[in-house]
Amino acid sequence: MNSVLTSKWTKVVVFVASLTPFGQLLWRAFHNGLAGFPDNMDFGANPIEFITHATGDWTIRFLIITLAITPLRKILRQPQLIRFRRMLGLFAFFYACLHFGIWIGLDKFFAWSEMWKDVQKRRFITVGFAAFVLMIPLAVTSTAGMIRRLGGKRWQMLHRAIYLSATLGVIHYYWLVKSDHRKPLAYAVIVGILLACRLGMWIYGRAHRSATTGAARPEPSTAETA
Repeated sequence: MNSVLTSKWTKVVVFVASLTPFGQLLWRAFHNGLAGFPDNMDFGANPIEFITHATGDWTIRFLIITLAITPLRKILRQPQLIRFRRMLGLFAFFYACLHFGIWIGLDKFFAWSEMWKDVQKRRFITVGFAAFVLMIPLAVTSTAGMIRRLGGKRWQMLHRAIYLSATLGVIHYYWLVKSDHRKPLAYAVIVGILLACRLGMWIYGRAHRSATTGAARPEPSTAETA
């Protein structure tokens, strides 16, 4: 397993697999055009809504997969899984950009004033916009150079915002859906489990460090206590 995870070809496979949902959307759009379906029946009655929801779904899925890397590498004892976390996180941002870009260009036709009013007045857009904005600094600081500039501790603190971004993304989806809440609730359960795992790991690590520090502290000598 370790040899598979460390292979450069595994990263290529993960990259291609991560790009596949985008490729499927392009293929369906291209296929509809060639087949002469002016109503875009393959995308349903509202193709813009279909594509917007699809890219939003994949944004949350990639956020969840990215969050799952840390607990999985500990549970499976495969530290090499960390090699894929940055790529998966960037794909989450990629699909978020598509999701946001479709809303801006195809849904609102770059009507900036109308979009800003929606951000202020419609709560599901407000939290969705906030989730997207939180992802921007995470994507910008994902390079090794930025990690060195920020320092490991500050970088880790900044990138914990991914949990907040994922939570806001789930809330955005829940408030968007009008009737069937099963999918956003499923996402909420998974994100909640991952948050609980992260909290548990933090508590365990803190307790372990305290115990190690206490055991390493030398006892006072007889002369010092006399």
